[in-house]
Amino acid sequence: MNSRGGMRATEMRYPKERKEAVLKKMLPPNNKPIQELAQEEGICEATLYNWRNQARAEGRLLPESGSTPAGWCAADKFAAVVETAAMNEAALSAYCRERGLYVEQINEWRQACEQANDWDRSQNKQLKSIRKADEKRIKELERELKRKEKALAETAALLVLRKKAQAIWGDGEEE
Repeated sequence: MNSRGGMRATEMRYPKERKEAVLKKMLPPNNKPIQELAQEEGICEATLYNWRNQARAEGRLLPESGSTPAGWCAADKFAAVVETAAMNEAALSAYCRERGLYVEQINEWRQACEQANDWDRSQNKQLKSIRKADEKRIKELERELKRKEKALAETAALLVLRKKAQAIWGDGEEE
């Protein structure tokens, strides 16, 4: 309550039916952006964001406003997979029509979720092969470096001997 005895906007309570109707407008196929809904419904954007976050926390599928299913975040895709896991083909089709999805999208997302558990194993294999190739390359480079260092040392020794020989016998150019 404010000093005049009225409710502040943040304390305002909306009927559950209105809240559900607004949340439904956020769902596919409508996918209305929160900014648009706020103007249309006369409700503060922060309130709408809170409603969406609360619904998500309850496990409901409420993707980012205005995004197509291809642009949904991983959590939203996973929520759709979980919601449809026990559905038969007819129920899945109805679910998809209701939300503007395709059955193929749900199947792709399900497959991605299943493969996510194998990600560590496949990543480890890939990293091992990369590490092995790197180690092999390092050994080759070290061998090459040793060979070049040896050649450089030999060249330096020859130059020193040449200077000593010139110092002892003099330049061959004096004759």
